[in-house]
Amino acid sequence: MNIQHEFDSKKGAFYLEEGGKRLAEMAYVMAGDTKIIIEHTEVDDSLRGQGVGKKLQAQLVAYVREKGIKVVPLCPFAKATFDKVEEWQDVLF
Repeated sequence: MNIQHEFDSKKGAFYLEEGGKRLAEMAYVMAGDTKIIIEHTEVDDSLRGQGVGKKLQAQLVAYVREKGIKVVPLCPFAKATFDKVEEWQDVLF
């Protein structure tokens, strides 16, 4: 599974694309230089139940740890996942 990242200095996304079609995405927006707000997570029905959303979030967590950024999960999926995965909670704002 090749999760990619795009970022334009204000907003970005971690996503999975196959055949030129985006099948999964966790989108965020920057709030200043040290905070990311996760806005939404979408996963195509063809990938549901495969843990794709959690894999997107794992990539986001690795990215913010590397950059020293904190996270505000407005997305209900991301918030629920942070609540379940204690080892990721260090990145929360």
